[in-house]
Amino acid sequence: MSNQPYEGYDPYGQQQPQAWPGQQPYDDPYAAQQYTQNTQQWQGQTWETQTQQPVTAAETAYLPQQGYAAPAADEVPAAPAPEPAPDSAYGPATVGGNTRVTDAQRARAEGRSPVIEPGMQPAALTALLGLLLAGAAAVGTYALLVPLVALQAVTAAGWFRLNGMWPARQGIALGFAGALAADAALLVSDRSPSAILGTLGVWVLLSLVLQLRSHADPDERMYGLMATVAAAALAIVAGGYLAAEADAVTVGAIAVAVAVLARALPLPTPASVVVALLAAAGAGVAAGAMTGLGTPGALLGAGAGACALIGHRVASYDYPSRFVHFTAGVALPLSAAAPAVYVLGRALV
Repeated sequence: MSNQPYEGYDPYGQQQPQAWPGQQPYDDPYAAQQYTQNTQQWQGQTWETQTQQPVTAAETAYLPQQGYAAPAADEVPAAPAPEPAPDSAYGPATVGGNTRVTDAQRARAEGRSPVIEPGMQPAALTALLGLLLAGAAAVGTYALLVPLVALQAVTAAGWFRLNGMWPARQGIALGFAGALAADAALLVSDRSPSAILGTLGVWVLLSLVLQLRSHADPDERMYGLMATVAAAALAIVAGGYLAAEADAVTVGAIAVAVAVLARALPLPTPASVVVALLAAAGAGVAAGAMTGLGTPGALLGAGAGACALIGHRVASYDYPSRFVHFTAGVALPLSAAAPAVYVLGRALV
């Protein structure tokens, strides 16, 4: 028996479908009939046209979702919100592509300062290194070289890390090599300050030549040049302890140690700065009395303490990491105080 329906017979009892706007109606009644059958057969497979018993919301809560029926817009579960990272003093590094909000950005959004000071542990290391410088200066010039070289190495590494450039081995090695060259020139020239200036000029030209040979972008080369020159300059200028008088080094290093410890106390910033300066002046008086420098030790201690606080503030710039605090935060107060120790020591001793 043929399965073809008789002409004009509609098994579903439906009229010929109306054409869509802009669509021509079927000229062939059989084609229109096939369209009607296909459309209603597809609709018969949907959830809405099947004969189902009424169900409650509690029963449908555990029904599996049909593979061909998309959930309603109000039934789509929202994506789970990411859990906030636990508050900590230091956030994870973002150089690997982590797009989370940094702690500095969060601090600015909340109206807080993104500047975080190194704290007591770096201050204790600075004080220890300052006391080593003071004691070694009292022993002799070559004994002073040991803590001084360590200070110069940490200064070069800390400055690059403070500027977000790490590992930057070439720049750190170049800055540290400049410091060693300045130390050697000071020893050869009988601690003449011109050795520091000459070495600094040569290293600036050397850094410029090396950056010009780099294949990086011009902006990156300029940024690397500035960081390299600054790191080398700070490490070389720290050699001022070697050029200064031994008594001035002792007084200045002790004053820096006391000033940084006082600055790390849990006090408001203005009060902490005043207390640190007073403590540095007092330490200068006490150390000057031991070394025979006398009353000028207060001025020397205050000057060295003020420079140390500047270095301490630079190491606190823009939410640095823990590694910055234990490199730049330790070395910059002592390195920044070296010029003051040399100049005031020559003027007062």
